[in-house]
Amino acid sequence: MIIENTIKDTSSILHVINDAAIKYKGMIPDDCWHEPYMLEEDLINEFDNRLRMFGYLKSNELVGVMGIQELKDVTLIRHAYTLTNYQEMGIGQSMLQHLFKLNKSSHLFVGTWQDATWAIQFYEKFGFIRHTKKQTSILLNKYWEISSKQIENSVVLEKYIPLQ
Repeated sequence: MIIENTIKDTSSILHVINDAAIKYKGMIPDDCWHEPYMLEEDLINEFDNRLRMFGYLKSNELVGVMGIQELKDVTLIRHAYTLTNYQEMGIGQSMLQHLFKLNKSSHLFVGTWQDATWAIQFYEKFGFIRHTKKQTSILLNKYWEISSKQIENSVVLEKYIPLQ
């Protein structure tokens, strides 16, 4: 079951994010990695910036999270993570399809680490197209608030969805 999370669910959301993010350790630049991967104040800041977080419950346990952030002319998929023990069970697919239904923009973007090939392949499977390095840099600077080091090591994928 997919539910919308609130700021009151911060602890559970952080548990999922920080468990799943262990996969990035050693593959992203050392100065971009820290433990925990996401801090409580960072997640609260995301909620303050109109991030809507959704969670996948299995036996009343939050096992996956995925956020959506509607900006002026685009929608961003943010913070998509599944607990390590629940990966590759279709949870990410279910959550992404749920967010497709909520989307109000014809341009849906997701950013991820360029070495996270599993994440890139996941989004490509659902029709996202990877942008060039130059276009990625432009989009990350326009829509995300991240460090220049993270911009250097990231990729943006886009799915165009004609609005009805």
